[in-house]
Amino acid sequence: MTFSEIKALDQGYVLQTYARNQVAIDHGKGATLWDTEGKQYIDFTSGIGVCSLGYANETWAKAIYDQAMKVGHISNLFYTEPYARLASRLAPAAGMAAAFFGNSGAEANEGMIKTARKYSFEKYGQGRATIITLKNSFHGRTITTLKATGQDHFHEYFFPFTEGFRYAAANDMDDLLAVAGDDVCAVMMELIQGEGGVNPLQKDYVQAVAKLCAEKDWLLLIDEVQTGVGRTGTLFAYQQFGIEPDVCTFAKGIAGGLPFGGFLVNEKCRNVLRAGDHGSTFGGNPMAAAAGNVVMDVLTPEFLAAVREKGQYLRDGIAALNSPYVSGIRGMGLMIGVGVQGMTHKELKDKLMAEGLLCLTAGADTLRLLPPLVITKDEIDQGLAIMAKVMK
Repeated sequence: MTFSEIKALDQGYVLQTYARNQVAIDHGKGATLWDTEGKQYIDFTSGIGVCSLGYANETWAKAIYDQAMKVGHISNLFYTEPYARLASRLAPAAGMAAAFFGNSGAEANEGMIKTARKYSFEKYGQGRATIITLKNSFHGRTITTLKATGQDHFHEYFFPFTEGFRYAAANDMDDLLAVAGDDVCAVMMELIQGEGGVNPLQKDYVQAVAKLCAEKDWLLLIDEVQTGVGRTGTLFAYQQFGIEPDVCTFAKGIAGGLPFGGFLVNEKCRNVLRAGDHGSTFGGNPMAAAAGNVVMDVLTPEFLAAVREKGQYLRDGIAALNSPYVSGIRGMGLMIGVGVQGMTHKELKDKLMAEGLLCLTAGADTLRLLPPLVITKDEIDQGLAIMAKVMK
């Protein structure tokens, strides 16, 4: 089908909830994509951080095919090998005790919230259910995770929202203490605020929050939906902050492109959720879990070191452009934010796309880069060349 034909079907039969780019992607290889008209693009988006192994990865595709030919779905009323094997690899590598598998980041964050509230209820009773999140955060699009998100414009239209959240300024312990109280059960935060503008938290602040949570017996909840699964150059970003969360979530890159997510708990929280407390029809789906095992095969220490190296190479390359449109560069690993000035971030994104480079935006003025973790130096160089052409 042509782009015009696909767009006509979309506008005729799909709810118009997305401001789509005027491109229909047809296929890809590695970190390179082609649209339906045959135009080539270097991909600095990876499906918003999902396609961790890039496109047309034969090992990943074969694992999904082989599992589909055995059993595609059977439900959590039965044991299957793929999810059990994935949990046995993911939890120890993260320094955690056990995993729950679902379908998405928002669903994972819902489960994390439920875990915190049940832990507190069983230990302290009613009246201790408030969760502190950070201003400028983003935690999902369900009614509850919208309310957990610390951005006012997400708290519109869909009333009534789930109650029990208060917001503190990032990197400000005094503000966090000011909004705390006897009704608090947890603090929930992204270590790099992705949708909010790719803003890494300060390490000493994160460690101070972790210390306070331990003293108060609040659960430390880390949302790693975007930062996890190798994105920042370690399996989880918290492994670079010197903390041990009570619960952390993951999604996006865990299955390399299939819908999959979940959360990990430490030993303290292992038995908080019991039979009937939480569930997901498609959670732990055998095909998605088989894909997850391929991702885990790839995420060796050497591979993660290469992610850190490629992230530094890309940041250095952008800095070397000396572009008047760049106000700053930040991030970790292959999660990079470029502050934009002199034009809007959306204008810059569109100009780059017209020249063959796909990027994302975040916050009010940030170009967000989330390339596939397998991107090559040659593909990075091609992307930098396009940036140089547009941004100089």
